Amino acid sequence: VQLQASGGGLVQTGGSLRLSCAASGTIFSPNVMGWYRQAPGTERELVASLSVSDIIQYLDSVKGRFTISRDNAKNTVSLQMSILKPEDTAVYYCSLNDYVNEYWGQGTLVTVSS
Repeated sequence: VQLQASGGGLVQTGGSLRLSCAASGTIFSPNVMGWYRQAPGTERELVASLSVSDIIQYLDSVKGRFTISRDNAKNTVSLQMSILKPEDTAVYYCSLNDYVNEYWGQGTLVTVSS
């Protein structure tokens, strides 16, 4: 499975960005697609995840600001990020977990300037 992420960039505080990720290859279901992030000097953390059965998880600090969505037919997952804060600055990674293996995209940098 290969994951290709896009959509990162530089945005001012309070702005919005949309991240997208497309999975290709032999993809088994059920699975969970999601986004993680890692800021310098910190551990990677789960930002949001969404299963094929629509079970959603969000990191507490992004609830109400970020929205995850997926297209099961196209094997894509997106993360709409709004009201961005400097502390959201990180490399964001998309992931796909089919309960046997976990796959990662290459990471896309999101920088929120104050």
